[in-house]
Amino acid sequence: MIKTRFTELMGIDHPIVLAGMSGQTSPELVAAVTNAGGLGIRGLSDKTADLIPEAVDAVRRLTKGPFGLNQLLAFAEDDEIRAVLDAQPAVYSTAWPRDNQDLKAIFEMAHDRGLKVMHMVPTVADAVQAAAAGADVIVAQGTDGGGHIGLIGTVAIVPQVVKAVSPIPVLAAGGISDGRGLAAMLALGADGVLLGTRFLATPEAALADPFKKAILDSDGTDTIVTDVSDILMGGEWPGAYARVARNRLIERWLGRPNDVRRHREQLLADMFEARKRGDVQESILYWGQGAGLIDEITPAARVVTDLVAEAETILTERLPPLVARKAATR
Repeated sequence: MIKTRFTELMGIDHPIVLAGMSGQTSPELVAAVTNAGGLGIRGLSDKTADLIPEAVDAVRRLTKGPFGLNQLLAFAEDDEIRAVLDAQPAVYSTAWPRDNQDLKAIFEMAHDRGLKVMHMVPTVADAVQAAAAGADVIVAQGTDGGGHIGLIGTVAIVPQVVKAVSPIPVLAAGGISDGRGLAAMLALGADGVLLGTRFLATPEAALADPFKKAILDSDGTDTIVTDVSDILMGGEWPGAYARVARNRLIERWLGRPNDVRRHREQLLADMFEARKRGDVQESILYWGQGAGLIDEITPAARVVTDLVAEAETILTERLPPLVARKAATR
């Protein structure tokens, strides 16, 4: 068992966290990760305030353990933020605030309700700001990940954030799909990892089978960082990009932002119809470069236990002899 400041803070067994991916984090997926000893997080950025209580109750019916709720703050209205906080999750998970949002005030609202706050950042400056606002945990996200990302690689951003915000626990995110990634991030100073793409390739994820198969078929080179997806979805904001599958839909509209805006309504309707058909080439799909490390659909609970077991083997069997051999040659 791997114990870190993060596992002690959250009262969980394993330093494994499910990314709060709106639309894909079904109650079953969230509960499976929590019940396996990790921390499940449900993404609620696609829910209006009136729908949030039922979305939370659906998770509570499946687990007695701690779980979190996630919002992209740039798109969250005040009543939606209050609805999530009033739902009393163990963790309020946030990312991508607007420049005019008061992080400190939002985090204080969460703390007043007894919630822990976990905030994701793409840069050191954002991490320092989140720490000053009172975040209990900071997620350092590298550009390797899927969905909304920054432009710094995971291996570079994690140790920078760890150094900048110590002793606040830091989770690493972006491109991590197995125990080797967990062991590597622990070596960089992280207290755990947050995984998105790996948990999409599970039976519990709310993602159609053709899209899961596309992840299995990926070698990690078939994604692109762009704002086309946000423009099409009507949720763009300055400075934000997303890593998505580089398919026919994205290729067709690259470099044509004004055309996307002009025809957005019809394009969006066509895209949702494509998703219903399971058409990988005509849908917006978010996954990270870690897809190249995934070759099977695995139950979420086994993802958690396999990651920890592999990392434990690396930390206890592979690495110590390397140090011992080096010392013996001196």
